[in-house]
Amino acid sequence: MEIKFYEEDKLLVLKITDEIDDCNVQKIRRKADYEIERYMPKKVIFDFDSVSFMDSSGIGLIIGRYKFTNMLGGKLEVANLTQNVKKIFEMSGILKLIPVTEICY
Repeated sequence: MEIKFYEEDKLLVLKITDEIDDCNVQKIRRKADYEIERYMPKKVIFDFDSVSFMDSSGIGLIIGRYKFTNMLGGKLEVANLTQNVKKIFEMSGILKLIPVTEICY
């Protein structure tokens, strides 16, 4: 996972570079939680540009980070959804809760 924090915007971008499956989700969750606590951003964006595969464990990952970020006073968004990821998000209804954004960073 690639992590970028933009101090002036209090924006944390987490670019996931692994497949999101049951084996990888624990590693991604620990790293994301650590970085969110470390920077205390106003906005967290998960960038899915490099994700080639995601199963239902990815939904739990994003919902958990959404709740965690909100608890700390921030907002969570997702960006650059691949077709596979977008399909899973649409089927789960998560896009009604979490906004999709375009990032240019």
